[in-house]
Amino acid sequence: MIEITNKIFWATATFFIIISSVYFTLKLNFVQFHFKRMLKNLFKKTKTNGIKPYQTLMMVLAGRIGVGSIAGVALAIYLGGIGSIFWMWIIGFLSATNSFVETVLGNMYKEKDEENIYKGGPSYYIKNGLGYKKLGGLYALIIIVSYVFGFLSIQSNTITKSINQVIDINPVIIGIIIVIITYIIIFGGIKKIAATTSKLVPFMTIGYIAIAIYICIININLIPDILLSIIKAAFKLRPFFSGFLATLIIGVQRGIFSNEAGLGTGAIASSTVESNDSIGQGYLQMLGVYITTMLICTSTAIIILTSPYSSINVLDMNGIEITQFAFRYHLGNIGDYLIILSIILFSFSTILTGYYDGEASLKYFFNNIKKSYLLILKLSTLVILFFGCIISSQLLWDIVDIMVAIQALINIYSLIMLRKVVIREYNTYNKK
Repeated sequence: MIEITNKIFWATATFFIIISSVYFTLKLNFVQFHFKRMLKNLFKKTKTNGIKPYQTLMMVLAGRIGVGSIAGVALAIYLGGIGSIFWMWIIGFLSATNSFVETVLGNMYKEKDEENIYKGGPSYYIKNGLGYKKLGGLYALIIIVSYVFGFLSIQSNTITKSINQVIDINPVIIGIIIVIITYIIIFGGIKKIAATTSKLVPFMTIGYIAIAIYICIININLIPDILLSIIKAAFKLRPFFSGFLATLIIGVQRGIFSNEAGLGTGAIASSTVESNDSIGQGYLQMLGVYITTMLICTSTAIIILTSPYSSINVLDMNGIEITQFAFRYHLGNIGDYLIILSIILFSFSTILTGYYDGEASLKYFFNNIKKSYLLILKLSTLVILFFGCIISSQLLWDIVDIMVAIQALINIYSLIMLRKVVIREYNTYNKK
């Protein structure tokens, strides 16, 4: 039932994500290809003691570049074939417009919390823009459940599996270490999270891409055929439902899972910025989609596809097993330790941003939230991270997939309903 429900929700979510992406692409004059403006906002200097635009990009990237970019890509190839990578690319370009729109709305309708720090995201533009307080509450509740109780446990589960593939360490010990490090940072507040991710993300991103480039160079003769095979496999139409359609949905599903464009979560972290330049923030956050999908996810795909990955057979597939096999194939024993390091960095950065998404969503229900409530959320996060190390990964993926699909449907509905607000803001910006 979980599997069938997952497919139904994601088929529906895929349809609406594509429709909204095409609509905003046309209405906003192919805004996702305005690379000059994206880079301009990346290097734009701001004077503020609060959260800076660059820091919000690093926070959003920390959330996006998680196991979806490593284990998720491997799982897409495993379940949907190599053609799913092509649709991951396509949805990356298309859905970047959704990321732009939700970021703009998040900054337009954000509020200040009891510590005078901005909070925002879909719950807030649903409440303040559409006037649907209960629907905003439902979205916030889904974030708390799917991210804090589901998504974060996948991160700790993947860290544990990747380490145990190489070193026999009791999952309990791994869980305790993850909990201690997370405790130190999340109890430091949003500024501590922003400062940590702004240092961590550039290091891990550049390092991972460098590894992929090296593997591409030593397998350069295979790359043209791999790229051609990806495109050919994407358009295999027979049988339609088990072939083309399944490949398309899985590619879109994993693409959205990795870059989060259309889910609205990127707007939560980006709304913390002190700046009121909503369009500038929209341009900046689109870069995050491209960095995640076109660089990190493609790097993972190339690393896997240049290895004999089809020979691996694993029960309770997480996806990380395939990527780990590919690293070992290309780099020998050092590959094991490099993938462990990558997984730890990617997953841990996602844990930090995922926790903040949960905190911002919990604050939605209170004008001045009690510190005891935040303490309960923090402690719950630590407990969930610990138990994520020892439970079934397949069950985690299935449940989180359903929650994410519902989350996407609510967010896309809100983007469409508020489309005139975004288009007006965009046109006003261009007239300056």
